Amino acid sequence: MQRSTHQINDSSFKSSEGLRALLERLHQDNGAGWRDDSEAAALMRHAADRYAALARKHGLDPWEAAAAAFDAMRSPSIRRADDPWAMVTRAVQVTCIAEERARGLLCSVHQARRPRYSVFHDAERLSDRENSLLEYHPAFRSESLDPAPSPSAEGVESAVEDAIALFTLLGWSADRARTATEYICTRLADSPSRSSAFEALRRDYNARALLDIPKHAWTAMLRVLLGNPAPSLAHTADGRGILLRLLVGEPLRALLRDEHILAEVVSSVPRSQP
Repeated sequence: MQRSTHQINDSSFKSSEGLRALLERLHQDNGAGWRDDSEAAALMRHAADRYAALARKHGLDPWEAAAAAFDAMRSPSIRRADDPWAMVTRAVQVTCIAEERARGLLCSVHQARRPRYSVFHDAERLSDRENSLLEYHPAFRSESLDPAPSPSAEGVESAVEDAIALFTLLGWSADRARTATEYICTRLADSPSRSSAFEALRRDYNARALLDIPKHAWTAMLRVLLGNPAPSLAHTADGRGILLRLLVGEPLRALLRDEHILAEVVSSVPRSQP
């Protein structure tokens, strides 16, 4: 196929009407002009320069913004718009925001565009917090007639690591056990109590899908980590959960001798390991 003989004029597509005319020409023959018209390359270089600052604002490369502009320019609505450049700019902005949110939420760009997912805060590791959970969150404390002394910040980190080790030793994959446990601890930090955290996490279908954990395994993991929320079990070992038991000084080897925990964890190992 012969290459287009249109002379490149970098300023021709910088106006909205010039862009409309160029897009109409590139759209001919089912979009073959995007491959053969030499002015298409100049248009993409201009888009990369035009949206470079917007891309950097959202942690992207300028050519990722140019790719978003390319996707928008192929839409018929851009060619029919009163101001094609304004429409392209808005489309690039929305895509950049979705890309940034997708990285933070650990999900696809398609999901990050949907309000039901984008309202969540970015995923964060337990170690990313400046202050230890123990210093400000009551969910790690237990009221009793003979309260145990508060563990140190190192004790909190040790308890989380021991909880991850327990799941790993009993058959869960190391990556899945760590990611899920740290996510649960992060949500626990944002909840007023362990019981409310349990209920919120139990209904967190998005997290369960992202972590690729079946429903029965997810519920079992919550019961083991946070304890059974039944009021009658509040002051029992099953009601406290292993996170609290580890925090108050119970060693990991003692938990590994607890037949109830062994049965709960082993029977809930996801069949499909990453």
